Amino acid sequence: MDFDFTDEQRLLRDSVGKLFAARYGDFEMRKAYAKQPDGFDRAVWAEYAEAGLLALPFDEAQGGFGGGPVETMIIMEEIGKAVALEPYLASVVFAGAVLRHGTPGALREEVIAKIAAGEAIVAVAHTERHSRYDLNDITTTARRDGDDFVIEGDKTVVIAGDSADYLIVSARMSGGTRDRDGVGLFLIDAKAEGVSRRGYPMQDALRGAEISLANVRVPAARLIGDLAVLERAVDEAIAALCAEAVGAMEALIAMTVDYMKTRKQFGVAISAFQALQHRAVDMYVALEQARSMAIFAALSAADDDAKVRGEAIAMAKAAVGKAAKFVGQQAVQLHGGIGVTMEYKAGHLFKRLTMIEMQFGDADYHLRRLAA
Repeated sequence: MDFDFTDEQRLLRDSVGKLFAARYGDFEMRKAYAKQPDGFDRAVWAEYAEAGLLALPFDEAQGGFGGGPVETMIIMEEIGKAVALEPYLASVVFAGAVLRHGTPGALREEVIAKIAAGEAIVAVAHTERHSRYDLNDITTTARRDGDDFVIEGDKTVVIAGDSADYLIVSARMSGGTRDRDGVGLFLIDAKAEGVSRRGYPMQDALRGAEISLANVRVPAARLIGDLAVLERAVDEAIAALCAEAVGAMEALIAMTVDYMKTRKQFGVAISAFQALQHRAVDMYVALEQARSMAIFAALSAADDDAKVRGEAIAMAKAAVGKAAKFVGQQAVQLHGGIGVTMEYKAGHLFKRLTMIEMQFGDADYHLRRLAA
């Protein structure tokens, strides 16, 4: 695929790269950020806002810069290279997409403006313990009571859920557990009465949360979307996730090649062994194939045709997930024991790639989605 960035996009890539080099160039800094109460450094998040990264996907009328999926792809690649901890995907890309495509209203505009300014973090609570990757498999209920909805249920593995100021919760207003109709998306204050959260670090050092909603009363005006909006937001998030995987694979391959040049066996660097050279080349080929699919996903993410967009995103996620798994496993094999230590960045890149392969559906899930 022939794809060239514009001058503005190249400038964005260079400025974002410099930001992450300053804040994540020393891997010890990442370890310090992870020990913060929110699992990331709020000062770094404020730098994202100052640089305009949090406003990038939103329209100018909403306080943004009108960027599209390609600009998001550029940022996510750099996040992948740095293994950055800030909830950019969760709040700006995923929750931001729900808000952008959801029901217009003063509240929606207010929350978008807060995200763009770095004043609020929003998390999407859509996964339940039994639902796996099926967005419509929902037991959380939203019962109408006058001018309000009363929400009851539990959500699991809510990325950035413990640090969020707002939660976007999927709940069933009518129909059966797996029906496509009757699903609503509600914008809830994370500190509202009846909301309880339990946060925890995940395998890749990002933060997740278990969220319980007990008789949470939400005004009807906070119903901001339906299942179609959620599906579109997930497609955009997957496209961004593919780009993050490409950045992480690129960094991991670079580390692996450098290690091969310094690690000696039988008195020579292991990079001299042809069999290992072939494995490194296979990793590079997988990376470039994944890069093409990530670009394809970015270009397809804005398609208004849900079927066409969904098929393109599923193809990309399956291909990138397979490449991420291959590159991660090969890198660990070529590094040996050091590749899985907590002190070495390669092991953390491997963990993040493993989590990316599973997030929003693994390769097998998306292949079944294509075959359906």
